[in-house]
Amino acid sequence: MKLIIFGASGTIGQAILQEALRRKHEVTAVVRNRFKLNEKHDLLTIVEGDLLNPGSIAELVKDHEVVISAYGPKFGAEQELVEVARALVEGLHKGGVERLIVVGGAGSLMTDEGIPLMETPGFPEEVKPLAMAHQDAYQIYQESDLDWTYLSPASTIEPGIRTGNFRIGTDRLVVDEDGQSRISVEDYAVALLDEVDDPYFSGSRFTVAY
Repeated sequence: MKLIIFGASGTIGQAILQEALRRKHEVTAVVRNRFKLNEKHDLLTIVEGDLLNPGSIAELVKDHEVVISAYGPKFGAEQELVEVARALVEGLHKGGVERLIVVGGAGSLMTDEGIPLMETPGFPEEVKPLAMAHQDAYQIYQESDLDWTYLSPASTIEPGIRTGNFRIGTDRLVVDEDGQSRISVEDYAVALLDEVDDPYFSGSRFTVAY
């Protein structure tokens, strides 16, 4: 399958890239600065692109089957997530590609208390602008007519090991028997590529955690 990954130089983006190449997909990795990604592979092409420019997106996505957005904004520029969501929807339409999978946020997942994670006591204040931007971007994808899928991580996602073992949920935060919600970046990438290979959550959100 021919995939294109935006934000491929970030921590999650690189894990998705590695998992895609592991599965022998042909990958175009889009980065702001090509020198930030040193990966070399026969199935990999690295290009520079502007995720805020629908015209640039349209040109890049042509002839690809699946678009993956692993874009993450810098601290203080959280609203770019919303602008990127709008640009992706417009750019994919112009480029003639329907299928989009988005690396989303966990803040809007519902907890057992019946409220979103970002509204629970103890949720870091400094992370709330990012969580709210993710929620606004998610709404843009929901309202689009693309074949979109939005993958929310566990409340804690960090580099670890690839086990291939995790649980899947939809709009509710997945927690373990100790009330913890976590996933490794590597297993998050496994879940995302599983969805690429065998679509189940078209037009919806899902989440993964141990």
